[in-house]
Amino acid sequence: MDVDWREHLRWVEVQDRWCNVVDVGRGPVVLFVHGLGGSWQNWLENICEFARDHRVIAVDLPGFGASQMPVQAISIAGYARTLDDLCAALDLDTVALVGNSMGGFVGAELAIRFPERVERLCLVAAAGLSIEHLRADSALALLRRAEALTTFYAGWFAARSDIVSRRPRLRRALMGLVAARADRLPAPLIAEQVRGTGKPGFLAALGGMTGYPIRDRLGEIACPTLVVWGDRDRLVPVGDADEFERLIGDARKVVYRGTGHVPMLERPARFNTDLRAFLEEGPGEEQPASSRAST
Repeated sequence: MDVDWREHLRWVEVQDRWCNVVDVGRGPVVLFVHGLGGSWQNWLENICEFARDHRVIAVDLPGFGASQMPVQAISIAGYARTLDDLCAALDLDTVALVGNSMGGFVGAELAIRFPERVERLCLVAAAGLSIEHLRADSALALLRRAEALTTFYAGWFAARSDIVSRRPRLRRALMGLVAARADRLPAPLIAEQVRGTGKPGFLAALGGMTGYPIRDRLGEIACPTLVVWGDRDRLVPVGDADEFERLIGDARKVVYRGTGHVPMLERPARFNTDLRAFLEEGPGEEQPASSRAST
């Protein structure tokens, strides 16, 4: 929260629309991709850690955050093309892609369609498996409810973060669907998450996820893949972590205890440590996978 992020924000023209990105640091590139209803602020606990020795790019996908809606209808395949074009616009060759929820879905699609772009892939509570059967399921209702609630409170919260910091129950109300212990998250951090909600791409992206099967193509992902999950994820079942590990040839998983849908915000120190170890592996130096439910 001490960083003047305006120094690192930039507009990048992609497919005749402006995308808002954070671009900070030097070195190998890490590309962070947020989930449904999210924004680049979803990675506030992670960007600075990796910008010490990496070039970090965190993007607002079209229709979310400050980015414009895309010209074409929102789709998972379209978002993958957007990321490929964004990399070209930024003169990036290969990236390590870290995607949460829908961002993991898009990252997997990018690794399949444009394998030369993705040298390592980290799927954080990634969508793409169970959601293909959930068009009318309660999980989708929870997603809509979460977006509606945070959108309603966005302006109110922005002006009253000092009040929220003294009210754990309100923090749970705002973030309880995505974080297992939302009352433990700092109020300013929650405020930044809420400010990124209520964007026009939400419903179109939700429809794009439920209508785009990827299961049968996951075996085409050739890059090393780390699967990170929380055992108390209410939106994407933890069993999907097992499936991603099984279906992707070079994949291993780690599951955090007492953690919900956003491990990078809920357990940032552990997440950053695990991600750094994964990124720093050399050929043949694969780190042993953590236990299914790690502390």
